[in-house]
Amino acid sequence: MSMIIQKFGGQSLVTTQQREQAASQVKRALDRGFTPVIVVSAMGRRGDSYATDTLLEVLQSVRANPDQRSADLMLSCGEIVAACVFAETLAASGLVAVALTASQCLIKTDGRYGGSRIQTVDTGRLMREIQAGKIPVVTGFQGVFDDGEISTLGRGGSDTTAAALGAALEAEWVEIFTDVDGVKTADPSIVPEAGTIDALTYQEVVELAHLGAKVIHPRAVELAMEKGMPLKVLSLEHNGGGTIIGGRGRLRVQGTAAIDERIVAGIAHIPGRAKIQIDDDEDFNASGMALQVFDSMAGQGISVDMIQLSPDRIGFIVAEADAETGRRVLSRLKLRARVDSGFAKVSVVGAGMHGVPGVMVRIVSCLRKIGVPILQTTDSHANISCLITEEHLTAAVSALHHEFQL
Repeated sequence: MSMIIQKFGGQSLVTTQQREQAASQVKRALDRGFTPVIVVSAMGRRGDSYATDTLLEVLQSVRANPDQRSADLMLSCGEIVAACVFAETLAASGLVAVALTASQCLIKTDGRYGGSRIQTVDTGRLMREIQAGKIPVVTGFQGVFDDGEISTLGRGGSDTTAAALGAALEAEWVEIFTDVDGVKTADPSIVPEAGTIDALTYQEVVELAHLGAKVIHPRAVELAMEKGMPLKVLSLEHNGGGTIIGGRGRLRVQGTAAIDERIVAGIAHIPGRAKIQIDDDEDFNASGMALQVFDSMAGQGISVDMIQLSPDRIGFIVAEADAETGRRVLSRLKLRARVDSGFAKVSVVGAGMHGVPGVMVRIVSCLRKIGVPILQTTDSHANISCLITEEHLTAAVSALHHEFQL
């Protein structure tokens, strides 16, 4: 039995026509001899009746900061509606389908609301439905604790559900259908000529996702990578193209040589950053103050990035929405902090840049030519990131995209 997972995003299921297109993709998989297992997200975006943001707004109209357990229970309804509607769509097209919740599939998560991680998947129920000739349509984005409490997996969690089911069922690959035809070399709203990348390594996609590209949830890629299971990001409207992620094993990647030869795969960016800097004559490392700063930030749920740490300076960036909370945290520690907003992080991503001299020279030269000051940099084996002012973001992304001929 050759299984594949097909995940349909919420924007792929809004209209009757879109759901029928999705059903045709399921039929296509059956015609090719595969056994499909379907994962769905809540239908639509903010304003649509059953979209995640719409459901959350209903709850917030009662209380601005609702209980997280209530929020998870409420938000799980969106995927349940989508699973039932799509199962009926498949039935209307002549297929036998069954809608299943994460609870019915025993997708077990850890004990956190709002951002759970999947721990185990019991495939017993799924296999029984498949052996009975039914196509399972499973709710994404959610799981259950051991005591049956429902939790959600955070934004993009349906991708993670699909990858977890693929790993548990030893699927050939996971197909993720979206409203675009694959992963782009940059955000098309900034670079209209951005192209679709044929193939990416797992590492490149994780980097792109963490650095702001709205591609696929990084946890989904990590799960796929652990199993060596390929992922395919596809458009609902097309039967070809798309982006293949990983896949050097069971699924041959077209253009694998290009992965090995290219230096840069894409440009990612994150707007809305605030810069926090603490200067003092005291040795922050010796006093243990650096540890207190980062521990206090973590205690408030604030993620810090682009960290600078020296004996007399602590610097990092945070989301602008967290800047004021960060200021209060540091004030309680009796630290004088400078907090400035209006920054963005732009990143050049590519697994091929590791060990290649001159990449940083090209980035600095490119941004200098267009008058964009670099305020700070960080790097890894697969990315170089620059902190710039947000007013220069569009120009920087476009220039770097052109510089690396993407």
